[in-house]
Amino acid sequence: MTDDSTSRFRAGRTGLIVRVPEAEPVVRAWRERFDPSARAGVPAHVTVLFPFLDERRIDTRVRSALAAVLGRQHPFDLRFESCGRFPGVLYLAPGPDTQLRRLTEVIAGRWPEAPPYGGEFTEVVPHLTLADGQDDGVLDEIEADVLGKLPFTSRVSSVELMVHDGATWQERESFALRR
Repeated sequence: MTDDSTSRFRAGRTGLIVRVPEAEPVVRAWRERFDPSARAGVPAHVTVLFPFLDERRIDTRVRSALAAVLGRQHPFDLRFESCGRFPGVLYLAPGPDTQLRRLTEVIAGRWPEAPPYGGEFTEVVPHLTLADGQDDGVLDEIEADVLGKLPFTSRVSSVELMVHDGATWQERESFALRR
């Protein structure tokens, strides 16, 4: 849930993520310095859908629908072996990313009023952000450090609903993938 403007961190904003706890020892220090979402309380993750619905819209019916949609998806493994870049952004590239893309598609298909990244990008590229808004020299330094600590694998068995409370991001609910 990379942030490029303070408006993305307003109270009531939500997002759906998959946590990647295995990444924390590799990326925590870099993310805390160079990723605004980490400083706002978001753990190492790959975004499934951001922004999602405003918090006021997430009632029992929406929670049940999320549980049903996600409950039809199977758990899967992600392997992190390399880094990638967007302008000013360094990220870990998960592979294969097919099932992450599928999660985004099924949720965005169910809630078309919440397109990935607000419809800002035509292609969704699953990624775990390490640094945002930095010059190439900083990104090169981070990448050199992180590459020496790869690869690692993470099991995805749930999707977390994150809500911004006006100060930090908080996990509100976890939705299990099919057991």
